[in-house]
Amino acid sequence: MSRPTSGDLPTLSRRLFPSFTPWTALLLGVALVVALPVLAVLAHILVPTGGVWQHLASTVLPRYLANTLFLVITVGLGTLVIGTGTAWLVVMCRFPGRRLFEWALLLPLAVPTYVIAYAYTDFLQFSGPLQGWLRDLFGWGFGDYWFPEIRSLGGAATLISLVLYPYVYMLARASFMEQSVCMLDVGRTLGRGPWQLFWSVAIPLSRPALVGGVSLALMETLNEFGAVQYFGVDTFTTGIYRTWFGLGEQAAAAQLAACLLTFVIALVLLERWSRGKRRYFHTSSRYQQLPEFHLGGWASAGAFLACLLPILGGFLIPSGILAELAIQQGDSLFGKSFIGYARNSLILASIAALVAVTLAVVLSYGVRLNNTRLTRTATRISAMGYAIPGSVVAVGILIPFAWLDNTLNTWLLSRGGEVIGLIFSGSAFILVYAYVVRFLAVSFNAVEASLGKVTPSMDAASRTLGQTATGTLKRVHTPIMRGSLLAACILVFVDVMKELPATIILRPFNFDTLAVRAHNLAADERLAEASTASLAIVVVGIVPVILLSLAMRRSRPGGGK
Repeated sequence: MSRPTSGDLPTLSRRLFPSFTPWTALLLGVALVVALPVLAVLAHILVPTGGVWQHLASTVLPRYLANTLFLVITVGLGTLVIGTGTAWLVVMCRFPGRRLFEWALLLPLAVPTYVIAYAYTDFLQFSGPLQGWLRDLFGWGFGDYWFPEIRSLGGAATLISLVLYPYVYMLARASFMEQSVCMLDVGRTLGRGPWQLFWSVAIPLSRPALVGGVSLALMETLNEFGAVQYFGVDTFTTGIYRTWFGLGEQAAAAQLAACLLTFVIALVLLERWSRGKRRYFHTSSRYQQLPEFHLGGWASAGAFLACLLPILGGFLIPSGILAELAIQQGDSLFGKSFIGYARNSLILASIAALVAVTLAVVLSYGVRLNNTRLTRTATRISAMGYAIPGSVVAVGILIPFAWLDNTLNTWLLSRGGEVIGLIFSGSAFILVYAYVVRFLAVSFNAVEASLGKVTPSMDAASRTLGQTATGTLKRVHTPIMRGSLLAACILVFVDVMKELPATIILRPFNFDTLAVRAHNLAADERLAEASTASLAIVVVGIVPVILLSLAMRRSRPGGGK
């Protein structure tokens, strides 16, 4: 291969290093800031720990690994079966209640995993109402009967699956609705029934969507902290928290975080590998109202129960338990300190949502103005925060900012000044930073999709009329994207309201949120009092579910009519 000549160097340089506009500089700066926590964690992999890492590796690390693998496998299978099966039923089959189930199957997204764990523990434990009713009914005493232990590894896997299956359901439903009528008609002509078409046609065509949905569910599983800690299940997330705060070992916690990060990287690579191995293509562009299978008798009843049970287990029962506890007892500090917890949550969520959406606009518009390999790579780096567990983000943020605070205070003392305290690592600023790193991808995806629908000719017309790039964004794109920007704000707002791992690790002293309040009360076995904060989080979480439901209904052929 010939080497580039001197005349080719300017062209090569422009290709690798495009014009450095202000928008490009902003985009690269955002990517660097978002990548900082991950870089900080990876930089501590080889830091000596004085034997602590060897102790962890010989005692608890095998248990962390085994429990995490068990959760990944069982939650992956559970969400795949529930999400894919219910999506196929509501898209391809007609039975009573189908139109209701189309949106109701999304409701478990409104319930954080740790909240559903608190609700079911109160309901299913030995002193709970269900076992008490069984003892009264049959006259049983302690040890006379067997009942499944909810606070166990299996219980955690079951509850996490009930909350996270909507990720698979959403993507599978969208994929099934986009499938070609021709291919399904051919299958029906050959005598294939609904389940034969499901296995031989629909599943192969929807494989990328299914893998993507399961990957999202598993990333949330690796991020899980509240439920597994409450159930006493040791995973990498709980181990990071215990190593940092229990042992006070920063380097060892960072190395545990790096191990967890390898799980995330493996999931991402597995998804890419799965997409690249075998490919299936639609052979027709004729997409119209899909043929529906009319179910009757036992088949209709079975479909109804198959869609109802996930909603009951993932939303209706835990929400009912929380509502009853909140009405009967509730938080003793409701109306006093509770208002402060709610205010903290609302302020943090509002600021993080505004910052995340603003940065998402910078990233999306920066790529639109200068679509090069460098800018595209930077946006991918910026959007990878959602794949990183909150505990890893927290450790990666604490390390550099704690060093910055210590360095600043040492410098002030050397100059004869006074110690100013932890102005970075001990303030709410660090929480907002963590939320933005964690949920920037949520807002970026919404903003990028909306901006991509604006025809480039509008940019050209605006620039011809004398508008700058910033002016075009302000006067042309922002009014068009107003709805998507609002939706992105709401999605990030609710995600921040529910976030627990990073909040637990990074929150300043005497600064609690609704999520932390619910966790602390539940950890003290004060489940009735924890119900008030938990129910407030669920109520806020219903907002994005309603938005998703409306969007999915509009996406159905005929506009959901």
